[in-house]
Amino acid sequence: MEFFAATPEPPYLAVLFSSVLTDDPMDYGEVAARMLELASQQDGFLGAESVRDDQDRGITISYWRDEAAIAGWRADVEHRATMERAADFYAGWRIRVARVERALAWDGEPGTPA
Repeated sequence: MEFFAATPEPPYLAVLFSSVLTDDPMDYGEVAARMLELASQQDGFLGAESVRDDQDRGITISYWRDEAAIAGWRADVEHRATMERAADFYAGWRIRVARVERALAWDGEPGTPA
């Protein structure tokens, strides 16, 4: 299934980015797509999943090999410049980092355990 990131066996890290868009988030769609493209080029990036509801609340979970990979992404020049524009896009946001210890999956196949 295309929505789900193809992550390796744990352990790995997950960065959870929760946000609410402003009333007029300008070029948000283009910038968000560019950030995903750029993140996917970073050493240690494992994948991402993202959703946004009709009230402009969203969550993006990016998966990373280790803390060094996250630090590399955080230090990326273009990413940092975009972070400085956060008020152009977001009414508010939160970042949480978690360690994935266990991962289970079910892809909707009848007769397989959920």
